[in-house]
Amino acid sequence: MQVVVTGSSGRLGRSVCAGLAASRHQVIGVDRAPAGLDGIDERSIDLRDEQATARLLDETRPDAVVHLAGIAVPFSAPEREILVTNTTLAHTVLAAAAAVGVGRVLAASSPTVLGYGAPGWRAASVPLDETHPVAPANAYALSKVVIEETVRMFARTAPGAFGYFRPCYVVSPEEWAGAPTQQGHTIAERLADPALAAVSLFNYLDARDAATFVDAWLAAPAGVVDGEGFFVGAADALATRPVADLWRDVAPGLGEGADALVGTSPVFSIDKAARLLGWRPERDWRSELAAASPVLTTQQTESSRS
Repeated sequence: MQVVVTGSSGRLGRSVCAGLAASRHQVIGVDRAPAGLDGIDERSIDLRDEQATARLLDETRPDAVVHLAGIAVPFSAPEREILVTNTTLAHTVLAAAAAVGVGRVLAASSPTVLGYGAPGWRAASVPLDETHPVAPANAYALSKVVIEETVRMFARTAPGAFGYFRPCYVVSPEEWAGAPTQQGHTIAERLADPALAAVSLFNYLDARDAATFVDAWLAAPAGVVDGEGFFVGAADALATRPVADLWRDVAPGLGEGADALVGTSPVFSIDKAARLLGWRPERDWRSELAAASPVLTTQQTESSRS
């Protein structure tokens, strides 16, 4: 397939582009500034420009569009700017894709749509899955709810298949080796202090596994993915101890249902992606840290067993 990936220079976009190219897709990366990605046809476009976006898709006529562009971190800009930017980009890209008849359009949402972290939030059920009610508590999460509804609108009104996915806390390859994550902490620091990882309910996703999910989504029958959303995360929690042992101290909103999360079980269920797409993540924090820093991972594994 020829696939346009917006936000191709970001921490998620770089890995998605590389993974799709490795799977023999022809990838066109779109961002305001190119990242110098090997084997990727990079285009510099401000996606807020409706005419430029429409012209790009009209000229390239891709088989699929994967929309990742946007402000990617809550509270990293004024609330109104986050809301306006993210929703404008999504509608502009999806509308342009629909206008030229792109067959597959996948947009990135976020687990934050559930509203965890807000005062008084309580999980309706654990593990958290796609049936859980949304309750956005900031402009970033609200923008993602709007994006999901925008996807559903085009799924109802345009030909082709439109869908969305909720990638968990994205970890890029260099971050396993000690580079700061999007919140400024290293992975080692998030593991050493459960309160840091509890902010995202211990969820995470290797960016390369996001690429394999996108590839599986593109290959699935249109009727399976049209209008559908998926949680996409690792198959374990970013914690050295079971979440059942941690939630009362650092994530009380999960409630007693979290007592069932024994062993390495994650808070977020990825069963829907496994069931409908046959997708499972290939990476976990233990194996990736072991490759990057064997001594550190041995210490953490021993701690998790104590």
